[in-house]
Amino acid sequence: MITLNFINMMSDTQERTDGLTPDDIDSLKDRLNVIHQDIIGRKIPELYFLDLPYQETDSVTLMAENIRRTSAYFILLGIGGSAIGPRALLEALKPFYNHRHTPKIFIYDNADPSTFQSILSIIDLKRTTVNVITKSGTTLETMASFLILEQALREAHGEEFQKWIIATTDPEKGAMREIATKRGFRTLPIHPHLIGRYSVLSPVGLLLASVAGINIKGLLKGARDMLKRCSKKEVWENPAYMSASLMYLMAQKGKKISVLLPYSDRLRVFSDWYCQLWAESLGKNGIGQTPYPARGATDQHSQLQLWIDGPKDKVITFIAINDYGYEVPIPEEDIEPMGYLRNHSLEGLIKAEQEATELALLNAGVPSMRLNIPMIDSYYMGQLILFFELVTTVTGMLYGINPFNQPAVEEGKDLAYGIMGRSGYEDKGRVVVRYREKMQKSRYKI
Repeated sequence: MITLNFINMMSDTQERTDGLTPDDIDSLKDRLNVIHQDIIGRKIPELYFLDLPYQETDSVTLMAENIRRTSAYFILLGIGGSAIGPRALLEALKPFYNHRHTPKIFIYDNADPSTFQSILSIIDLKRTTVNVITKSGTTLETMASFLILEQALREAHGEEFQKWIIATTDPEKGAMREIATKRGFRTLPIHPHLIGRYSVLSPVGLLLASVAGINIKGLLKGARDMLKRCSKKEVWENPAYMSASLMYLMAQKGKKISVLLPYSDRLRVFSDWYCQLWAESLGKNGIGQTPYPARGATDQHSQLQLWIDGPKDKVITFIAINDYGYEVPIPEEDIEPMGYLRNHSLEGLIKAEQEATELALLNAGVPSMRLNIPMIDSYYMGQLILFFELVTTVTGMLYGINPFNQPAVEEGKDLAYGIMGRSGYEDKGRVVVRYREKMQKSRYKI
């Protein structure tokens, strides 16, 4: 079971002046009760992500089996939650996958032509399946790369090119649904109420996971068990409600940066996934914490100085692993100062680093809490994903904002459409022209 220990957030730990008290937490009970009823009653359509742990997986599994049988390469095209969630699953549960297994998996989540061309130079198009993920079919970067690959697959396969493309998209509407129906692509659904950054446990993440041999039933079982545990109304019995309350209260005390610090290389991309989830869900109306991805023990040698001796504006969430699966003993060495390492292991060392860093931060007055995970496997990854999705949702509700939209992102998209000449965005294109003229005439260039 994943456990949450938040003693280092509380005021009675070394008499911290900026710590929290039980009364602080209890002051949120009335608001949490209202939030609880909204969640349990699914009163907000976007809470659909909480139903994902109960989905059937047969269609995804059969599709993945076909891909493994027929393909040497599998390319996922997506951006944001459509790519970072699947990548987090792959890195956590099948690290170094491409060094050991086929089909080789590539995730393209940008518009960088050098990366795209590098992938094209590696793959054999006659043995490549492409999974394009976009609910609307208007995602600029994804659709651009899709059109290029579709043409390449058409040239490689002729009239049967459509057999090598899978579209994960809205089940009924949108440009990609229209294209998929017209071309005859295989499809997987993205529920209309499912938001991208909350979609990793849907076909968005499950197809790639299944292709890689990840136990997707275990993922969903872990998510179900965490959801049951987080269905309790009482904040002192609900780890998601407690974590959300702590983060909200710390933000009121000026802790404007949330550092996620897993002590595992395998959770490095998971930290990036958390950052998108936290930033895009909560950064609204001039409020919200800035998420910061870190990795123990590596970032003790790059960021710890700032956390301890810099501005006291951070709250740290440790993820500690109980069982890494390997100890890796350190050999004996008689020459000092290395002799003290005898009878120790790498697992013991990284656990010591985590505990020591936690204590050093406490002594410096930096608040932190710790999630202990028994091990990194599909079951506990499912728990971890559901936990952070629910924490983010509840935190947003405590702020009084909508954690499921991203209105500020739309302006950048619209301006990009204007630059690229999309119909209906001519005014945005003219805005960009004026901006370019201003930049060209700038007196502030060196």
